[in-house]
Amino acid sequence: MTQKIRFTKMHGCGNDYIYVNMMEEKIADPQAAAIAWSDRHKGIGSDGLVLIGASTIPEADFSMHIYNADGSEAMMCGNASRCIGKYLFERGLTKKTEIRLLTMSGIKTLLLHIINNIVDSVTVDMGEPVLDNEAQFLSNRGLNQGTFVSMGNPHYVIFTDNVDMVGETGRLLEHHLAFPQRCNIEFATPPSSPQGDTIRTRVWERGSGITQACGTGACATAVAAVLTGRAGRKSNIVMDGGTLTIEWRESDNHVYMTGPAEFVFDGEILAP
Repeated sequence: MTQKIRFTKMHGCGNDYIYVNMMEEKIADPQAAAIAWSDRHKGIGSDGLVLIGASTIPEADFSMHIYNADGSEAMMCGNASRCIGKYLFERGLTKKTEIRLLTMSGIKTLLLHIINNIVDSVTVDMGEPVLDNEAQFLSNRGLNQGTFVSMGNPHYVIFTDNVDMVGETGRLLEHHLAFPQRCNIEFATPPSSPQGDTIRTRVWERGSGITQACGTGACATAVAAVLTGRAGRKSNIVMDGGTLTIEWRESDNHVYMTGPAEFVFDGEILAP
């Protein structure tokens, strides 16, 4: 008998994923499911598959696993984590407004902002940025036009007046020899002065291509803007699908991301 899987499609600033509650469903091959279901012509259509589960450790409340549209597994996704917070609260799986979410890059704390019992937005403590990680970036491979920032997953931020080069250059840079694990690439136009707070950004996501938004990419862009003297500690990152507010706090060196999360629809689909 063919297995049917219940799913929910959600998006954060247009970065859309298929969400499956693994406390109620079972998926034998999530990589194959991510590839088949993410197909925008023959499947549901998405940037990937997100599995919501119970935490395997007492320090966290729930867990998240993410598979990109090409089936590769991601370490972390900021937009997906906000959507999970909304899903858990509004579907009655928790009454907490501060949720500890276990990811492959550690535990992330979600602060839910509630209006009339609806999650209006979510702030995620994304942790400390890592600026030197030889497992993700080899600085001796001659790539020097951008800034490397790891937010659990690797990012390379290039400041340019032509953010539309994302399609021309993103695919090539994702597979550059400088990135042993491949890389997410951001093309960003900085504020006209360091006192500005708006940065236009387009994203090439590792394993998914051009996406409407990327939460960790927005964080990496804001950090890179601070490091290169282009912006202050708090920025609005304007992506194709919407805007995220990013603050890199001096008090704890953590990056905090605030933005919306939205339900799109629920459904059932055959397992691959």
